[in-house]
Order: sequence, then C-alpha cells, then structure tokens
Amino acid sequence: MTLQGQKVVVLGAGRSGRAAAALALREGACVSVYDEAPIITGFAEVVSLHPSTTAEIGATVQCDLLIVSPGIDTFGPLVGAFSRNAIRVVGEMEFAWHYYPGFTIAITGTNGKTTTTEMVHQILNKSGISCVPCGNYGKPLAEVVMESPMPEVISLEASSFQLETIEAFKPHVAVWLNFAPDHMDRYPTIEKYHQAKLRIFENQDADCTAVIRKGENLPLLRAKTITFSSIDGDSDWTSNGITIEQAGTQVLHVENDTCLRGLHNAENIMAAIAACRALGRPLDLKAAFADYVPPPHRCEWVRTLDGVEYLNDSKATNLHALESALRSQTRPVVLIAGGKEKGLDYRSVVPLMQQKAIAAVTFGQIAEPLGDVMRDAVPTEVVQTLEQAILAARKLAPPGSTVLFSPGTSSFDMFRGYEHRGDTFRQLVHQLA
Repeated sequence: MTLQGQKVVVLGAGRSGRAAAALALREGACVSVYDEAPIITGFAEVVSLHPSTTAEIGATVQCDLLIVSPGIDTFGPLVGAFSRNAIRVVGEMEFAWHYYPGFTIAITGTNGKTTTTEMVHQILNKSGISCVPCGNYGKPLAEVVMESPMPEVISLEASSFQLETIEAFKPHVAVWLNFAPDHMDRYPTIEKYHQAKLRIFENQDADCTAVIRKGENLPLLRAKTITFSSIDGDSDWTSNGITIEQAGTQVLHVENDTCLRGLHNAENIMAAIAACRALGRPLDLKAAFADYVPPPHRCEWVRTLDGVEYLNDSKATNLHALESALRSQTRPVVLIAGGKEKGLDYRSVVPLMQQKAIAAVTFGQIAEPLGDVMRDAVPTEVVQTLEQAILAARKLAPPGSTVLFSPGTSSFDMFRGYEHRGDTFRQLVHQLA
C-alpha cells in the first residue's frame, strides 16, 4: 500500500487511531484525524486535528484513504458521511496488516477470544518464537508493525467490528471459537453479525489453516480444516475438561498442568495449541501452561481447599455468561450468584442448574427473588453479603465439587465494578482457613 503524498483521514482519536495515524505518517501520507470528542490530543504536530466532528462535516471531507477505528459503527451515519468522498475505506487492522510480513494467527468468536489470544502468545514465546498479542486485545496492530524488530508471529484478536472492513486480510491461521447472539445494538440481525465474523475466512486458500469448533454453522472452507470439541469425540482435538487429546493421544492434563478449569477453557486450550502447531515448529506446552495465568475474573481458579475448587467468574454480568460458566463445569457446582437488580428473568437458568449444580447461594440486591428462582432447581440459601455467601457455600460444598462465583448480573449494588467484586471474592477465599 503506497501512501506517499496521499491524503489519509483517520476517523477516531483513540489508541487505534493514534497508531494508524503514526503509521500513515511513516509511510509519507498527509494525515488528518477526526473525532466527535471536543478535545483531541496525543498526535504529532504535523497531523491536522478536527475535534467535535459531525456527519455534516464528514460529508465535505475528501481523501484517498479513510481509516476507521474499530469502536466506530461501520454502518453508522458518521462513517457513511466520511465514505462519500473517500476513494478507499478500511479499518485500522486491515490497514496495518499490509505492513506486517510475518505469520498471522487470527482468533474470532463470541466468547473466549482474549483468553485464546493470550494462550497463543504464551505458547509461542515459551517455545522461543517471538509473538505479540494485538488487535482487539493488547496493542493495535499498527503499533506492532512499527516495532523494530517486528515479532515473528502476531496473535491477533479479530472482532466482528474489525472484520467488517477487511479487503485483503488473509491470516495464515484463522481460529473460530464459537458463535452466540451478541452486539444486537450494532447489527440489525443475528445473521448480519454472523456474516461479519465469517469474513475471517474470506481470503484464505488451501495454503492456510482454519481451526474451528466442530458443529459450528460454517460454510465450506477453502483452508485446511482442523476441528476441536469438548462434545464431539470425532474431532481432531477432544477434551473431557480434564485432559486434552489429539487423535486419541493425551497432549496436556488440564487439572495437573494448568490453572484453567471448565470445558470452555479446555476448548480454548485446544484451539490455541492447534493454531500454534500450524507453524510446524517444536512447542514447549508444559512450560507454556506451567505459569500461564488467564485473564482475571473469567472462571479464574482461586484455590482448592478441602478438595473443593473455588472459581472467580465475576465477569459474568449477564445471564449468557452465567449459563456459559455453568455449562463448562465438570464437577458438581455450588453456585454463588446475585448483585444488582437489572430486571433479568433467571428462570431460564433452572434446567441447567438442575443438571450442573447441587446447591446455590444468592446475595445482594436480588438475593430474595433470585433465591426463589434457584429453589426450583436446587437447595438454596439467601444471604446479604459476599462474605456470608462464601461461608455458606463452603458448608454446602463436599470434596470434589466446585464453588462457582458467577453472579449473572452487575455489581454496582455493592461494588465499584466486576473487577472490584472479583478481587474481593478472591481475597475472602484466600482468608478461609
């Protein structure tokens, strides 16, 4: 992509926008940045800054290349206006990828993208292969391609927002973790959201690899396909949540070799290892997972006490996340749930609770009504505070079970946010004697 002397407009002045502007400057472009915010800072003096922008202003702007930051709605009026007089329109990821000569592993899915992106980074670096996590997680890709030296591999989290604006983007390995309804505030239908994610495979050919969860609704792919599943035993990679196997041979013992728990994390592990193996280089998996700590508050293992595992899933601020955490468990569960009243109908959780749980403890603002729902599934105690909930769960949990802290709603009745809530849970569990 030759930019010498061309007029480039960057829409969005956040971190991705700053990185894209810096890269465009390096390539000799004349760069302007537009943002709806009243103040724009953090750019080189030669960059023309335009705060408080509007669609009306955008309709008057002409450029050779419009680079859209991922947080801005591609189909919204602002991008529509700026696109009218732009010769080309791309996102920051597509723009930066043209300047990256190394090996690309791109990861998409509704859930688990960040964890899998981090795992790929961890596996490769521990195996002596330089890798940087970037994209929708970590650094913007435009920052990475300006590093010297650049990493051999990028572990690139690719959101549907970023995939909307690709043209030539062609990852050597594309990972599809899963799909569930999400971002319905941005997409008019679930099908439109699904189509945006599917673009990760759009430019792949027979020389590329697609690592996919078996059973997903995917078209026939041109890339070499590798499947994984915690449900379908005919997949290339399989797991029961305790061991990871490839073609019947154990590759990793989840409980002994990692601090990850749950079927969903087992699937993330399988996807990450399969993606890394596509490089054809030796991997040190034991070293990679020996000290790997997953992102906090996402079914995070806290400790095992008296044969009972304690998991912190404070990130579960909605029903879908609570159901995903429950579904992933391989041990009997004592669930701790509750928090702020959001008007959610928890009755849909009852069948899953009957399958996975042996007891529940509810707390917080919705403790009483949530307790009434949970009693339709399992014995339930209602308390007021998180500390009381942990003590009650400890009494209810026999050896071999899991105390799962997955609130299923937001935390603002008692905490500053889900991070504060999860940190408090972790601290209280470590105080148990």
